[in-house]
Amino acid sequence: MSWKFAYDSPTAITKLLEVHGLSMSKKFGQNFLLSRQVREHIVDEMKIDDSMKVWEIGPGIGSLTAHLLEAGCMVTAFEIDHGFCRILSDEAFGDDENFRLIEGDALKTWEKLFKVEGTPDRICGNLPYNVGSVCIAKLIEGKCLPQKMVYTLQKEVADRLCAQPGDKEWSSFTLLAQMDYVVKSAFSINSGAFYPVPNVTSSVITMDKREKPLVDPSLRDLFLMVIRDLFAQRRKTVKNNLLSGKTGAIIGKLGVDDVLESSGVLPGKRAEQLDWAQFIAISEAISNYRAKNLSDN
Repeated sequence: MSWKFAYDSPTAITKLLEVHGLSMSKKFGQNFLLSRQVREHIVDEMKIDDSMKVWEIGPGIGSLTAHLLEAGCMVTAFEIDHGFCRILSDEAFGDDENFRLIEGDALKTWEKLFKVEGTPDRICGNLPYNVGSVCIAKLIEGKCLPQKMVYTLQKEVADRLCAQPGDKEWSSFTLLAQMDYVVKSAFSINSGAFYPVPNVTSSVITMDKREKPLVDPSLRDLFLMVIRDLFAQRRKTVKNNLLSGKTGAIIGKLGVDDVLESSGVLPGKRAEQLDWAQFIAISEAISNYRAKNLSDN
């Protein structure tokens, strides 16, 4: 890799952008991570070797990409900013045979690549607040499940991913992520490590794939429907959310009453008061109710 750039220098970054007639876009939540020590720490958390295929979402001008290529990984970078794409392909890494650029919105481009090539070994990225949770959710819902994912996220998103039953951050997003992954907050990054300085605190989270998912594969789609329904309106009770969601449309009021009774979950509880066993019990009860009614008919 011939590209050598002072990623820790705001002056160098500003000059590079000016040369290419670019400015940082608030739309895409662009902040550059200056600290080489932090970037190296992120790569350490990824536990990579030179045989791995890595997807990087939102590389920007390539500060983390450079470390991944130095480690010998085969990197596929998804970048939405056309100006940054020119820097990445024409100036930075175009001469590196281990680098591939996918230009466009990663939310719209990853699935096509996934269908052709399957799951990469690692996925990483510095994800802006407005798309971080959506991106992670889309990958998991689409069953793109690498052995490890490492993301830099706004602390509030990281807290939701790492939440436990009873926490105010406990949500359908939490359950979706933890169904297949052990999620941990690795370390925090203060705002001064970025340029320009953001108004938020960032956290690096690690997601290690479980040997066995918490939800049986045969129940997966039903479980996802249930948690979406239950958290649709957080102030409503379990029963009311089930009735007003897809669950109610499928099994009706009598079915919801039967499901709650057989699962042992009190209808007046709220979703954030439930634990893993109760979400699974509701899903299993719905599955049993539907099977029973189909056999009766």
